[in-house]
Amino acid sequence: MNDEKKNEDKKHDHVIDYTVNDEPQSTEEKELTPVQIMTAAEVDSASNYLIELRGHEQVSHKDNPAEPIKMHEHMKFITNFVGPTPVS
Repeated sequence: MNDEKKNEDKKHDHVIDYTVNDEPQSTEEKELTPVQIMTAAEVDSASNYLIELRGHEQVSHKDNPAEPIKMHEHMKFITNFVGPTPVS
């Protein structure tokens, strides 16, 4: 299989809309890692981790930031800061 065909297999034939911290995002990729999702949303993946919202359930991707997530229309994500909290 050539490289072009491999890249086509990784993409949907339509754009998938999703949100990160209530900000609209979109992709044609079938799978994205938490790091890719945060990078696309301009969130620093070194000091944040991704949480997937599934109804009332929250699925943390803190321990597996490189594991691909199968992307679906209208997915919702939030990020959580993991750096030190400044004391005033």
